[in-house]
Amino acid sequence: MGRDGCCCRGAERLASPRPVRRFRPLLQLILAVCFGAHFGQCQVATPQCRIQKCTTDFVSLTTHLTPAVDRFHEEFCKALRAYSACTQRTSKSCRGNLVFHSSVLAISDLMSQRNCSRDGPTPTTGHVDAPEPCNYHSRTQHAHSHMHSHSHSHGRAQPGYLFCGLFGDPHLRTFKDSFQTCKVEGAWPLIDNDYLSVQVTNVPVVTGSSATATNKITIIFKPYEGCTDQRVYQAVTDNLPAAFDDGTVSSGEPIHSSAGANGAARKVKALWISERSPGHHVELHAGYIGVTVIVRQLGRYLTLAVRIPEELARAYDATQDLQLCLNGCPRGERIDQGGHLPLSPPPLSLQLQQLRRPSFASQTQLSPHGSPQVFSVDGAKERCQEKLQVRDIYYSSCVFDLLTTGDANFSVAAYSAQKDMESLHPHQDRWRIYPKGSAPFIFYPGTPKLLLLLLLCKLCLE
Repeated sequence: MGRDGCCCRGAERLASPRPVRRFRPLLQLILAVCFGAHFGQCQVATPQCRIQKCTTDFVSLTTHLTPAVDRFHEEFCKALRAYSACTQRTSKSCRGNLVFHSSVLAISDLMSQRNCSRDGPTPTTGHVDAPEPCNYHSRTQHAHSHMHSHSHSHGRAQPGYLFCGLFGDPHLRTFKDSFQTCKVEGAWPLIDNDYLSVQVTNVPVVTGSSATATNKITIIFKPYEGCTDQRVYQAVTDNLPAAFDDGTVSSGEPIHSSAGANGAARKVKALWISERSPGHHVELHAGYIGVTVIVRQLGRYLTLAVRIPEELARAYDATQDLQLCLNGCPRGERIDQGGHLPLSPPPLSLQLQQLRRPSFASQTQLSPHGSPQVFSVDGAKERCQEKLQVRDIYYSSCVFDLLTTGDANFSVAAYSAQKDMESLHPHQDRWRIYPKGSAPFIFYPGTPKLLLLLLLCKLCLE
């Protein structure tokens, strides 16, 4: 009763007759926030302008202060400095906002009246610093601290992350650590939620085989109010750019400082691109949603690795349920047999292509965009074991790809995919996946010679 005119908690104490002269500028500030809102609610017109949060924090810091309290002047100045710092952090997003500018003037008046210095300490106890709004880790840590302080629960401090990877023929590692080998020719969505969309396009590698590989990746970072506009990144074979489609390399306000390659401190923005190896390795960092994406080109094809917070990966509706990272490949698109990769002789078209090349006998190494070669099982194993020491699913995928495509670059792709997984996958105890059944490779010793003899006869008859 009698307090309907202001909605900001703590403001009624400042409106009492006794301190009204002393806190007249602050009273004007509080009233400006309240009456500048819609229908008496303490909300500003632009959600990205966080002046209301600054004001609420200031009121919570000063609501217990009275002139009778020890060190009143010192604590009040600390709160004012924190208030001023908060307004500075949100100044760019509050341009043209009347409530914001009224608050800044009121802070200046209060600091002058109380003889508070601009430089000095700010509150360090009894108050949790406001999270950085465009820093996912900061937001989740703040939310956890707030929950813990109110409920005394012992929930996990770190948010849960998920990993998804795609490489080679292609081989897919889903969010659930299910490893699949798929055909999926054409354009397919890997991830499609309220924050991020990732789509890949796969094309046939060898005529007469179901093997495909990725030659195009499109990544859409959806708009996040107050942090970034929409940005689109697109990579295709022989064009792995170090910029978004609009030519920018970053977006949003700086969220923290980071040491650069030369050791110098630099500001890291909410969304940015890092080119690790020109034309071969690019990383995209979306700190505002806690997402990291690694894109590589090895030979003529692309690989992809993604880490994303679990809560964001599951922020989708019924129209977005076709996501390979989430649900895996459709059953009709699977090549593997329940996790086991069948190893077969190289496709007939690949062997014919090899025999027709004049330099067939002398071909031992593949250039980045050269012609494929025919691998035996032992030859494929030997090549893969040069980089992949553990005979896990990445090793098996490498052997499968060399037999299927004859492209030696797929061995490097499997190795790089494994390293990207190790750098992004949050659970080390789940890194290793081994082929189901571990059945021996069925490939009869006499098969290559017999096939070559039949092929030579076929060539002679043509």
